[in-house]
Order: sequence, then structure tokens, then C-alpha cells
Amino acid sequence: MSDAEFVYGINPAFELMKAKRRQILRIFLSESAKSNPRIVKIAELCNKRQIPMEWQEKGRLISMCESRDNQGVVVYASPYPYVDSREMGQSERILLLDNLEDPQNVGAILRSAEIFGFSEVFLPLKGSPGIYPSVVKASAGASEHLRIARDRNANQYLKLAKQLGYRIAALDGAGKVELDTLSADAPEKLMLVIGGEDKGVGQFILNEADYVVKLPQIGRVNSLNASVAAGVAMYALRHA
Repeated sequence: MSDAEFVYGINPAFELMKAKRRQILRIFLSESAKSNPRIVKIAELCNKRQIPMEWQEKGRLISMCESRDNQGVVVYASPYPYVDSREMGQSERILLLDNLEDPQNVGAILRSAEIFGFSEVFLPLKGSPGIYPSVVKASAGASEHLRIARDRNANQYLKLAKQLGYRIAALDGAGKVELDTLSADAPEKLMLVIGGEDKGVGQFILNEADYVVKLPQIGRVNSLNASVAAGVAMYALRHA
């Protein structure tokens, strides 16, 4: 499979096997990690599910995935299974990432999205990374359980969400709506838009949003990291 990729990390390996959305071609495990109970568990699952497995030297794993942060596990698997945006709208809560360029932030946000029920995510074709192995690792494998589309720009996603009956809430430091206020009376179908730390949410989306939301602040630091702010907002706006 020419477009297969090397996904790395212990949690991502477990979640790939649990989600069963990708074809796992082979799993490589570090010889020096044979005493790690979680590595042993992965090896046992490989044998149980008849997934091809190899024990390799640590340096070989680093070379495969180009990361020292592989925790002794590299999974050779089919590409991430994106969902066509026309098939989205099955969840009461959708997330749109706008101008978020850092893979670590994107991965951390996806981890919170899975936990708090934002099970569908719109990723723009430009301005945000795809679901690269580094993003999967930062999400602790949570990306494998989300329905993620990556086939339009952010403004087009907003128009689509409105057509699907979603109200739009954009997170912005200059917002006029307090998060607590929206949380107390949130609509049934809501799309939350999170912007990057540098550019923030685009002006078109801010103009078109039903709510431009700010987080309540008590301290004196100007802003939160994007992934932390996103986690706070998703927790407050989660659907019961």
C-alpha cells in the first residue's frame, strides 16, 4: 500500500486496533521495551488478531517514523479515513478548527473533542495540519474515534453547518457573549469554532457567527493556550 504511513506511540497503537477503521499492515515493537507491560499487551493483541509484528532495534523505529517519541511502538497502517463533509451532521456538537497550524495543539484539541462529545470535526484544507502521525500521537489516539472531514475551507464549512441546522459559536477574546451564558442556554445543534493563537478565528466567521464567545478570566495573563481554551469551551458546551 503505497500511501500507508507510520503511526507511532503506545496509545495510538491501542486506539488504532480498538477503532478498527484503518488497515494495520504491520506493527513494529522495540526490542529494548520487551519488559514494558503495555508493549507486551500490544504484542499479545497482535498474536490474537493475527496482525504481522516485528521486534526491532530502537534506532530502526526512530528511522521509520522520524520521531524519538515513539515509545517503542510503530504501526504501519493505511491512511487516516477522512469523512466526506456532505456526510457530516450526525452529532449535536461539531468542531471547526480555523487557522490552527500547530500539530500539537490540534492533537490536544482532538483529544478533548473525543472526551466531551464533539465527535465530528471540520479541518480546513489550508491553514491546519491534516491527521498526520504527529497529530495522532498528540491526540493520544483519540483522532481514530472521531469523524473528521478535510475537503473544504473554513468559510465553506460554516455555510454547510448552517445548512445542516447548526448555530455557530466562535471563540474569541473580544467576544460579547460569556461562555457561562451560552452554556446555560445552548442550542440543540451547535458548531464551535476555535482559532489559532496567532490569527484567531477568521473575520468572515466572526461576522457570521450566532455567538462570539469569550472565556471568563480572573487572572492577569492575557490568554490561554488554544488547546486549553478549546477544552474549557467544549466542556462547558458539551451536550448532555
